[in-house]
Amino acid sequence: MSPRTPEPFTTPRLDALPLRVEYADEMAAVLADPALHTFTGGAPETPEGLRTRYARQTAGSPDPDELWWNWVLRAGDALVGYVQATVRGDRAEIAWVVGVPWQGRGYAGEAARGLVAHLREGGVTTVVAHIHPEHAASAAVAAGAGLARTGEWEDGEERWRLGL
Repeated sequence: MSPRTPEPFTTPRLDALPLRVEYADEMAAVLADPALHTFTGGAPETPEGLRTRYARQTAGSPDPDELWWNWVLRAGDALVGYVQATVRGDRAEIAWVVGVPWQGRGYAGEAARGLVAHLREGGVTTVVAHIHPEHAASAAVAAGAGLARTGEWEDGEERWRLGL
């Protein structure tokens, strides 16, 4: 895996494509529903805001020991969400978001399982996610990807971990 740009990966129904600034307009529509921010706070970003964020993310972490790997998820001809991993050594912290119109189809679970497998192939041995205690869907995605509750908390979210 390249430190600056992650390798793409696929699952049976999804293509995980390395993030590019050019995806901002379509992703702004994918992420436009305020319901996506129920557990994380904030509000949907404008295309301009996403372009700025994507430029920063694709430039990479200012910390040379930390990698920022971000992918958009494509199902057929449409972008439906994203996955991301912050990698430090053999440890990765992951997250996933699927747009509201595509939720309930198993895309988040499929993407998270694919991401964990992809990271494992790249040498990652520990995967961590932070889940809001009331976000049952994210807890189910984490469990389906093999992560387990740790009982550890950070900023009101429980840490889930998978040691590979």
